[in-house]
Amino acid sequence: MKDVETRPSKYEWIIILAILFASLPLILGFSLLVLSSFSKEMVTNLDLKSFHFTLENWINVFQGKLATTGGIRTNILKVTFHTLVVALGVSGVVTFISALAGYSLSRIDFKGRKHMMILLLILHAFPGVALIVGVYLLYRLTFPQSPDLIRLYSFFYVILARAALEIPMSVWLMKGFFDTIPWEFEWSGIIDGASRIKVWWKIMLPLIKPGILAVALFAFLAGWQDIIYVRTFLIDQTLATFIEANIEAEYTHMPLIAAAGTLYLLPTIIFFLTAQQILLQGYSGGIKG
Repeated sequence: MKDVETRPSKYEWIIILAILFASLPLILGFSLLVLSSFSKEMVTNLDLKSFHFTLENWINVFQGKLATTGGIRTNILKVTFHTLVVALGVSGVVTFISALAGYSLSRIDFKGRKHMMILLLILHAFPGVALIVGVYLLYRLTFPQSPDLIRLYSFFYVILARAALEIPMSVWLMKGFFDTIPWEFEWSGIIDGASRIKVWWKIMLPLIKPGILAVALFAFLAGWQDIIYVRTFLIDQTLATFIEANIEAEYTHMPLIAAAGTLYLLPTIIFFLTAQQILLQGYSGGIKG
């Protein structure tokens, strides 16, 4: 530990430069995308000869005037709202279920506990693409395909299906946070006559706010970025499926798509810029136990 603290700064600079060099292709790609969103033409190289500054792309995006194939206009604000509904729904379901399950696995010694924890890891190992056929069959069998209600059902089902993929690892993360809390806090509440649910709600959850926020943010990004389940089950478009459907459209104005793509990336960028400490706490606390 002493060697780490007294490490010369030049080694730290070498590590930073190595990370920057490895990240250079991603930084370059995102930079060209952002520049294209403020240009009359797509910027595809570093000489910037094709860059001609304009705010017209962003004005059209926020006015919902995004032209697509055949001259059809798409309300981008409505598409963004659909994306928010899915992302917030996935975040809420994952956070609530993982907080309950993580507390149970951490604090309650019940029969089959270890087997359930192993099962969660196995479930997390399955990719979403491999499960799509079975999930779609379950959707057809359990949800009525009424034309009047199918739009509402599609939102509800895609939230549940996408949340199911995030719950196994989120439960493990939440269990790790609960494991870091001393038993004395919980015993004091139980001695005072509080039920398990009240102890969980009033005592335990306030002590693991960083973990709750980390799980909620990861789940939000999973719902925001999902394309496979949204494309399969959701009738309405989200930003991910909209961009995917129009990226190769013959009559699409590509700088407009670049603006929509930048708008799509904003939550991810803001998340990683503002939640670095939460991420560190999430990784360190969530892997214990």
